[in-house]
Amino acid sequence: MKLNLRQLFTATVLSVAFFNAFAQPQVNPWNDKFRQLGSDELATPNTYRTASGAPGTDYWQQQVDYKMKIRLDDDIQKIHGEETITYHNNSPDVLYYLWIQLDQNIYAKDNNSAKIEQMKISDQMQTNDLIDLYPWFDGGFKLDKVADAAGKDLPYTVNQTMMRIDLPKPIQPGQSYSFQINWNYNINDRMRLGGRSGYEYFDTDKNYLYTIAQYYPRLVAYMDYSGWQHKQFLGSGEFTLDFGNYEVALTVPSDHIVAASGVLQNPKDVLTPEQVARYNKAKTSTEPVIICTQDEAIAREKGHEKAMKTWVFKAENVRDFAFATSRKFIWDAQSVDINGKKPMAMSFYPKEGNPLWEQYSTRVVAHTLKSYSAHTIDYPYPVAISVHAKWIGMEYPMICFNGGRPEADGTYSEGTKTGMLSVIIHEVGHNFFPMIINSDERQWTWMDEGLNTFCEYLAEKEWDREFPIRRGPARNIVDYMKGDKTKMSPIMTNSESIYQFGNNAYGKPATGLNILRETIMGRELFDYAFKEYCRRWAFRHPTPEDFFRSMEDASAVDLDWFWRGWFYTTEHCDMNLKSVREFTINGHDPKVEKALLKAKADAQPADISLTRDKQEGIIPIVDQNPITRDKYNDDNPYEVTAEDEKRYDEYKKNLTPEEQKLLNETNYFYELTVENVGGLLMPVIFEFTFEDGTKQIERIPAEIWKMSEASASKVFRFGKKVTNIALDPLLETADVELNNNFWPTRNVPSQFEIFKQKR
Repeated sequence: MKLNLRQLFTATVLSVAFFNAFAQPQVNPWNDKFRQLGSDELATPNTYRTASGAPGTDYWQQQVDYKMKIRLDDDIQKIHGEETITYHNNSPDVLYYLWIQLDQNIYAKDNNSAKIEQMKISDQMQTNDLIDLYPWFDGGFKLDKVADAAGKDLPYTVNQTMMRIDLPKPIQPGQSYSFQINWNYNINDRMRLGGRSGYEYFDTDKNYLYTIAQYYPRLVAYMDYSGWQHKQFLGSGEFTLDFGNYEVALTVPSDHIVAASGVLQNPKDVLTPEQVARYNKAKTSTEPVIICTQDEAIAREKGHEKAMKTWVFKAENVRDFAFATSRKFIWDAQSVDINGKKPMAMSFYPKEGNPLWEQYSTRVVAHTLKSYSAHTIDYPYPVAISVHAKWIGMEYPMICFNGGRPEADGTYSEGTKTGMLSVIIHEVGHNFFPMIINSDERQWTWMDEGLNTFCEYLAEKEWDREFPIRRGPARNIVDYMKGDKTKMSPIMTNSESIYQFGNNAYGKPATGLNILRETIMGRELFDYAFKEYCRRWAFRHPTPEDFFRSMEDASAVDLDWFWRGWFYTTEHCDMNLKSVREFTINGHDPKVEKALLKAKADAQPADISLTRDKQEGIIPIVDQNPITRDKYNDDNPYEVTAEDEKRYDEYKKNLTPEEQKLLNETNYFYELTVENVGGLLMPVIFEFTFEDGTKQIERIPAEIWKMSEASASKVFRFGKKVTNIALDPLLETADVELNNNFWPTRNVPSQFEIFKQKR
């Protein structure tokens, strides 16, 4: 189409139009999606938590210190524990009672976690399925003693996985209170009952591998925004805990090797002189040093000593403490340089983990510490440990339990290897989220899993550019985003109420952060703001609004529209390139204009009626009788006349220099209209391909939708002709329908699999 130079944007459309009829808009024309998040979504700022997202001048949090003696009965798989807890009330509140988490009560026979599990009977149920219809394993806490520091009994009430201790007198602000709890419980068979903690039995050598966590009564977190976070533990929502210092004595069979949160205090008492020497060497080595060898582990497997040894560990400023112990452990370690600090990366694994674990585990731990430190804060703890156990991935301060086991002959698939690398990166990464940046997992799983999965994605790319990434890239979340909305929940949903846990709490938040980093904010602004959030909330309790506000505060990017759409709704992105209109400028040059008219006429097929008239011998009157003709019948409409030239000269005299310059340039204008079909707002990204084969990407911020949420139009000017246009060419926005993203129209083939029905 030609545009009059002085009526560039008001011309009537005559030429190219493109419309995807199947992609009709399905969104409200106006939902005010750019309005600021308000009291319906965010807590009101106060002196504890500021409007900037930073801790306020009156921010406080509690501290809880533990001294524990733990004894493992390897003959009957039982834990016996004694603890002295010192609770420091740093809040401005008077506390009349304390709430204690009793996580092992999830295995108590009368616990609600089993009662609320939905069940159905099928014609293919196995014996274990029938047995598990009713709880049979008694794994709950048996409380032997609850007393004050002097040994006097304290009144308490157990409510499922929570216990309230009634204090003899209130704890005033600034005061501390010490008390004692003794307990025992039966350790669950993790291979049969599942769980984050438990044991694995190896029938070949009659040994156990214990990964022990949530094994002690521990204080519920008391916080400014929630009070006691004592929502019952039902299995999905994990934990939020206060920081403190731990001194733990672990008494185990004397031929066991122990891994635990914190630093080993008595290596000479529990290791051989050769092992102590290797341990000291590992403290400065940049490659893994084997401290306890595979040959030593095989020898221990045969011993089954009855004597006991006590391993003593200390951990400072941590929110929890876990350990693993077994005769089967091989142990290696190395030093990691984190900006001058030298934490130790360690791995503990049975021979069944080799050759994978000896080759990769500790190196992956070291890489994870470096990668996460670069993107968040420097790793502050002295050790980071990866323990191998089958079918598990679980994290605690300085220690995590990870799967990834080769076949019995030592061979392994690529999937086993990359799965192991992923789980180690992910679980070691949890040291940062939530073990240091201490979000409330019981309420918001995504603040723990989602932020960690995002950093896992960065670390995986940095390990291997060809790594088979599961979560992070926008294209990987498309199938979930376009799924059944009745089986979907917003990210901002309580942990126990989430549909599709992995996609919701891991994949979607991680993808959202990657879209922010690569497409909406850019790496420089995102990375600075993300690190600032991590710095502000290291060793503190952040909430979602602290994260949202910090990201905006440190970047000067208004992201309320993004938080609302991505975190508070289940809308998806589907942008339809509804129409493309091409324009050129009508410069009134008769040579150019008449040549274009002729080319256009020549390109048109002959009128079918005229063609058939000629075939049937019908002769028009003007051809039958010369008297009916005059000069206009013989004129060539595409010939430039003197009158045409005169009008053109007069036209040029009235042009300004700027208009003359524009007229002399080659210009093609394209008006693109995009419909928001899915409802979720995103930046609009176009890739233009030109006649000469070159390409150009144009990025339009999401704010283009702010006054028209259903449809947006944009005009582009180029010096050469466009032959193809693609919307979201790099698949950055998780657009769920690609068939409406192209001009000219292009079908993107989908794949389907044929499954043979099993009778």
